[in-house]
Amino acid sequence: MVYRAFFDAVFRWMDPEKAHERGFTAIRAGRPVTRLVLPQTCAPRTVMGIEFPHAFGLAAGFDKNARAVPGLLALGFGHVEIGTVTARAQPGNPRPRLFRLVEDRAIINRMGFNNDGAAEVASRLHRLRRTRAGRDAVIGVNIGKTKVVAPEDAVADYVESARLLAPYASYLVVNVSSPNTPGLRDLQAVDELRPLLAAVKDVADRAPGRRVPLLVKIAPDLADDDIDAVADLAVELGLDGISATNTTIARPESLRTERTVIDAAGAGGLSGPILAERATEVVARLRARVGDRLAIIAVGGVTTPDDVRARLAAGADLVQGYTGFIYEGPLWPSRLAASA
Repeated sequence: MVYRAFFDAVFRWMDPEKAHERGFTAIRAGRPVTRLVLPQTCAPRTVMGIEFPHAFGLAAGFDKNARAVPGLLALGFGHVEIGTVTARAQPGNPRPRLFRLVEDRAIINRMGFNNDGAAEVASRLHRLRRTRAGRDAVIGVNIGKTKVVAPEDAVADYVESARLLAPYASYLVVNVSSPNTPGLRDLQAVDELRPLLAAVKDVADRAPGRRVPLLVKIAPDLADDDIDAVADLAVELGLDGISATNTTIARPESLRTERTVIDAAGAGGLSGPILAERATEVVARLRARVGDRLAIIAVGGVTTPDDVRARLAAGADLVQGYTGFIYEGPLWPSRLAASA
């Protein structure tokens, strides 16, 4: 409640990206304190051969460049998925590109994979993995297509990211579902997706010292038949899991924010509680389709402990959140971890 009052009094009126940067800096600086005051009581679980401290983690998008992993874990997240990282560094889309729908506790973003590039992030992860805090940390790495790369060169682009980052990743996620890189979602079509996933899997399977688990992240906007097709492909190729779901391009009528505000924000991916129902449906559909052959990471609209329990009941092995972190504050991860 204290944080929510602070958010409404301060962060609500601050440029969203600037507020994110300030919060990010505070998390990095506050790691020793958070380690002292936050409880570490959770039930470990093994998924994809990896031991997770508990089922709840931070989704990709918050720490794009692996700059605050220890601080985020100290807040109570059981794992952190960094990225999305692209093979080449890129600035992302022009600002403004991040918008709050406060009445809905939601966000619209069209960040456009702004990140330091795979080589720089790999170097940072290499240094982190040599520290006590980073050695055993569960760090997922989410990779996407560089914006300037032509669709016909997408496979090579993803392969380059995987080659650089797999040695330091607990698991890899192929992101073909962000709405903010032109043409990216077209890669979710099975004929386009098969060669891409096969090529990245080959890199992940041959990573130095060990095989790295591989997942694909899909959009909530896929038709049910397309979800089934991606699930079948993942089983066929021997992937380890599916992450469901990314943000949505829909703007449901049930949103409480004034339509003029929504329209003014423009294009981008919508996240927040509004996604919960569809994201849970997708998880349940995937579990029914793949049985126990794949792991499922549930993400999208996760805000409360009940949301975590609902995703696990629907068949998820792991649950992630992001937008709830923005609105609920630094004690939120430990509260949700207790339900995981």
